[in-house]
Amino acid sequence: MASEKWIAIISVALFAMFVGEMLSVYNFMINIPVNDEFLRSFEPDPKIIQFVSIGVAPAGILAGVAFLLSKQYGSKQVGGMIIVGGLIMFVGMFVCYSMLDKIDDKFITDLVRYVPILFMILSAPVIGVGIYLTKLKKKHPKKEYF
Repeated sequence: MASEKWIAIISVALFAMFVGEMLSVYNFMINIPVNDEFLRSFEPDPKIIQFVSIGVAPAGILAGVAFLLSKQYGSKQVGGMIIVGGLIMFVGMFVCYSMLDKIDDKFITDLVRYVPILFMILSAPVIGVGIYLTKLKKKHPKKEYF
C-alpha cells in the first residue's frame, strides 16, 4: 500500500479519536456527580482546546498531505477515506451539538457551544476534497527506461 493510503487511514483514525474525545467530554458534563465539588469545578475549555490540537488538527493536516500526494494520479481509495473522515467528524459534531440542551448552564461556554458548529462546517471542505480526489482520472506516470 502506498504511503498516501496509510496517511489517509491515520487521518480517519484521528478524526474518529477527536469525535470520541468530544463525545466523552460532553457526556461527562451531562453526568457529573452532584455531590463531588471537585468535579463540579471542571472547566471544559482547556480540554476542548487540547482535543482540537491533538485530534482534529493533525487529522486535517494528514488528510491534506494524503490529498497532495495522490492528486497527480487520483485515488478512489484515498478520496473515499478522506470522505469517511469528514463524515465521521460531521456526525460526531452533530451528536455533540444535540447534547448541548442536557448540559448544565454552568459548563456552557463559547467553545462548548460553537466548536461543534465550527467543525460541522469544516467537515464540508474535507468531504469536498475527498469527492474531488475520487473524480480525478488516473494519469499514468511516464516510465523511465534508462
